[in-house]
Amino acid sequence: MTAKNGMYSVAISAQAILDLHSLNNEGGEGNQIQTRMVNIIGADKKLHNVNAISGDMFKHIQAEHLHRLAVAAKLPLSDGGRTFNANRVNYDIDAGNELAKALEAADSDPAKLDVILQQCAVTDMEGILVTSGGLSLPRKSVVEFGWVVGMPEYVETDTYFHVKYVSDRSASARSKAEGEEGRTANIGQAIFHRPASSGIYAVVLNLETARIGFNDLAQTYAISAEERQARLKVLLESVLYTFVEPAGAMRSTQNPHLVDFCGVITVSRDVIPAPCLSPLNDGFATDVERVAAALNTLHPAAIEVKRFKSLGEFAELMADLIQDATPFALSLA
Repeated sequence: MTAKNGMYSVAISAQAILDLHSLNNEGGEGNQIQTRMVNIIGADKKLHNVNAISGDMFKHIQAEHLHRLAVAAKLPLSDGGRTFNANRVNYDIDAGNELAKALEAADSDPAKLDVILQQCAVTDMEGILVTSGGLSLPRKSVVEFGWVVGMPEYVETDTYFHVKYVSDRSASARSKAEGEEGRTANIGQAIFHRPASSGIYAVVLNLETARIGFNDLAQTYAISAEERQARLKVLLESVLYTFVEPAGAMRSTQNPHLVDFCGVITVSRDVIPAPCLSPLNDGFATDVERVAAALNTLHPAAIEVKRFKSLGEFAELMADLIQDATPFALSLA
């Protein structure tokens, strides 16, 4: 495979300070909402139990932004993709619409994947496992998010007391409450406890940008270079908005405070991966630069490294990448 000077892959390693958020919870037990905790080995080689936000949550945030941008850019979408149905192409097959008919007419799995890539940009970039209609056809996502993990000693979760007031305060309801509880202090109230986490979080993600529109089964592109470029721009823009507006659980009353965002973006313009190291190690940015320098001795000018010290700098760098986005062309020649 040979390079054509476009973006082969993009990686982001960053530390984000998020305060008073509740972006990802495991559920509830009684009147206590439980936050998600994970066990990790820190840079000190010791075991730590820390707050974390799953990669699934950030992938969903990014997919929401991608969907809106794809609709606005008038990119081709399946009916399921256009309505942001999680089943996307499976929805179309079950509905028996035009995409389903085109899939039925295709005579092989590579030909069916061509149909999917051509007719649904969201499925192309976000991936899907097509299981409807007797098919078993995977499309691997071009976007990969890791867990957003709290850094040991720099993250804390507190629990806060909340009261929900019940509108029914009729005489019969008060009488019933008094009979059951033997007191009137909590009549018309539901008490619960809600978590809020604050700290420094490690963020990692990879974008396999060369695979946009690429049929992994046929090893050819199903769409034109112009269509791949339009999708690449939308993909990069959706990643930018993922950090500008990190959606998730309980944002109506616990919209997270994004205090700081710093790290490094790497861009590969050859058939080597853009380096991405975990920000759980404070020296991650320097190590990324060293890895990039080593790779550039093997493939000159293949890796670009862009450091940023704030969300503003990150936005400026991403805007530059979006404006200059050129698709990388994989070739078997």
